[in-house]
Amino acid sequence: MERIVVVGAGQAAGWAVSTLRQNGYAGEIHVVSNEHQVFYERPPLSKQVLSKDASYESLNLFSSEQIEGFALNLHKPDLAQRIDRDAKQVFLESGKVLPYDKLLIATGSRARVPVATWNQIPNVMTLRGVQDCERLSARLEQAESIAIVGGGWIGLEIAATARKQGKTVHVYEYADRLCGRSVSPEVSDFLKQIHTDAGTVIHLNSKQLNLNESQNQTVEVQNLPEPSQMFDCVVVGAGAEIAKELGSDAGLEVRDGIVVNTYGQTSDQDIYAAGDVAIHPILGYCIQSWANAQNQAIAAAKSMLGIATEYADIPWLWSDQYHFNIQILGTYQPDRQPMLVVRETSPTQKSYLYLDEQQRLINMIAVNDSKLVKLAKRWIQNGTVLDPEQLKNPDFNVMKLKP
Repeated sequence: MERIVVVGAGQAAGWAVSTLRQNGYAGEIHVVSNEHQVFYERPPLSKQVLSKDASYESLNLFSSEQIEGFALNLHKPDLAQRIDRDAKQVFLESGKVLPYDKLLIATGSRARVPVATWNQIPNVMTLRGVQDCERLSARLEQAESIAIVGGGWIGLEIAATARKQGKTVHVYEYADRLCGRSVSPEVSDFLKQIHTDAGTVIHLNSKQLNLNESQNQTVEVQNLPEPSQMFDCVVVGAGAEIAKELGSDAGLEVRDGIVVNTYGQTSDQDIYAAGDVAIHPILGYCIQSWANAQNQAIAAAKSMLGIATEYADIPWLWSDQYHFNIQILGTYQPDRQPMLVVRETSPTQKSYLYLDEQQRLINMIAVNDSKLVKLAKRWIQNGTVLDPEQLKNPDFNVMKLKP
């Protein structure tokens, strides 16, 4: 194998490249990136970087010396437009044609804007990459009021960052609760409470929402039947669109994302996919998280080299909002009607544990309790049977519940 092409240069691509070299691959690696900054993690953009508690350089997965040591052929900024599977070539916007022996698609996802015309309104923004963050950060220096469309994780993180800067913040959510697709109603209520307590105004059921350009670069938010309001800035955090077009146009098996097996392999044996763009092989849908991008890419890279490595990790993601670190383990499964156990060990440390009919953990949301998360991962992996009374007793040492 002489040449591997990686399309994308985010977290998944970075860990794939590193893994290839660490496992002895000495052939050419070509990386196609539509951004100047490559191999960086995105979660801190809406938190530490936007609040200026961290630099853009701190996002980098590797030092410049490490990247130089990877001996890569970087094509940036450039876009992969088409894959010719028969000729095993990738065609770039610049006109370059990259032959490959193995190909990894790590194109990730992009911010979803529900109404296309919103993109043309000054001071209506999204937050997905470094350039987005730079633009939003500059606007927040001048803005006094900010509206956020979308009450999901990124919207709430931006809301928390803006409130800590003293901005007036309103969040408009289409559904009847916050983060409704990923957490239970109890956790949605908790999220609403912490933001309301911090002074953010939450508008649920915002089903007749529109944005209009107004005078002095302000934006009018119409949320019928409420009166219209003016804001200095609007951030659209209404979910993500999976960047699956490259795979779809190439005739790969694609649903919500690119279908892969547990080794990261697509329906073409020489093409792999990892990260946001790839459907989780066990759960059957795309997982947009830092851990998924890293670990699925590592497994796929090893498998590309013939080191068969399965990926079936338990989903895990995290969010920082105000002084709360919120970690989600497993997936929200309301159809299974799980038993809820709430463990509260202090006013700022609380966990929501969801058990199946055999009293095994299937999902947990932990607030300021990273130690419990580490233990709970082993509970899920080993199918540990748990005692609800012990879990909810704040005086009981759960560390005794070894997997």
